[in-house]
Amino acid sequence: MIKHVVCHKYKEKSEAEKIAPMLNALVGKVPSLRAMEVGIDFMNSARAYHLVLTATFDDRAGLDEYADHPEHVKVKDYIHTVLESGISVDYEI
Repeated sequence: MIKHVVCHKYKEKSEAEKIAPMLNALVGKVPSLRAMEVGIDFMNSARAYHLVLTATFDDRAGLDEYADHPEHVKVKDYIHTVLESGISVDYEI
């Protein structure tokens, strides 16, 4: 099983409220995406990221399929227009 964890900081924090439902809507549209949890930071700390997502896939091939899936690419393309910085970690469990 693969976990894909991403943290985003946007140019405007309010973008997180718009992007969270876009990400959640990918469940059921991307066959390899088994589960996704999206959270929005409420602390407003200077060191905090605005949004975190944790996605679950059966294997690395599923993560690769997700990365190139047209529905994910649409969301990713929008995110890149408003993203200030981001980090990610992919690991096997």
